[in-house]
Formats: sequence, structure tokens, C-alpha cells
Amino acid sequence: MSTKNDHLTARTSPLKAGDTAPDFTLLDQDRKEWKLSDAVKKGDVVLSFVPLAFTGTCSIEMGCISKDAAKWGAKGASVVGIDCDSFAANKSWAEKDGYTQRLLADMHRQVCKAYGIYWADLNVSQRATVVIGRSADGVGKIKFFEAREPGKAMDWDKVLGMV
Repeated sequence: MSTKNDHLTARTSPLKAGDTAPDFTLLDQDRKEWKLSDAVKKGDVVLSFVPLAFTGTCSIEMGCISKDAAKWGAKGASVVGIDCDSFAANKSWAEKDGYTQRLLADMHRQVCKAYGIYWADLNVSQRATVVIGRSADGVGKIKFFEAREPGKAMDWDKVLGMV
């Protein structure tokens, strides 16, 4: 079965600042397609990779994103969560916890593999934050990339300073 992300190549190590961000399309919690290259045209994009919905640290991070939505908007940035659950699980999670940002479903693990943050032992994404800006030639370039250990939440003030 082919998907919109068959062009992605799995990496064994994480991307880094200065690399071109692999473009991808995923479904959000409302089953709407979200494409990175379209979002980058509007401003910086922050990808918040978390392993799964409904888990402790993941819920804290998504709550912080929703709480600070006005700060991100004031900087012209958008923030999306990405996990390895389904759009249906993400919909339930967003409704239960009141998240306002898009939650993207990387069910086939193609995106986390392309960004070099696939956690094979658990078949999920590692926790990571990626800030992507648009370069002069119009492609998404990574401005900031940080993968973290399980249970360690992102310092969102640090990320906000990168956009």
C-alpha cells in the first residue's frame, strides 16, 4: 500500500540544524491532510514529536503548546504535535485535554524514520522538537533540532527563542 510519504528515506541518525527538512503529508485529528511545505510558506513550523497520545510527558508538552498558542502566533509560527497513534486516538486526546493545535498521525512511522528519531525497541518516535524555517529558495530548513530522553519535556521558552 503506498502513501503520500513513500518518497521519504529512513535515517539512522537525527537530522541537524542546517539540513533540509524532509517534506511530508500526514492526517490531523480531524482527518485533514497537513503538508509541511505548505505550512512553511506561512512562517516557521515547530514539530513536536512525541511517542504516543495519552502519556504523561506527551500530555504535558501538548498542554504547554496549547497554553502558549498566542505566543507562537505572535511570532508567526505554528506548532504541531506528531505521534505514532491514529488520527482517531489523537482526536480523542485533543478533545479530552482541550488541545487547540493540530495533532498529526505518523501511523506508518515514515516521518519519524526520515527525521532519524525512530525508537525501534518500542516502534514509536523518540521525543524531539524541530524548528523549521523557509530558506531563500523556498524549501524548509531546520533551524533547531533536539531529541530528548524518555520522560524529559521540552524547554518551550528555549524553542520560542528559536523562531
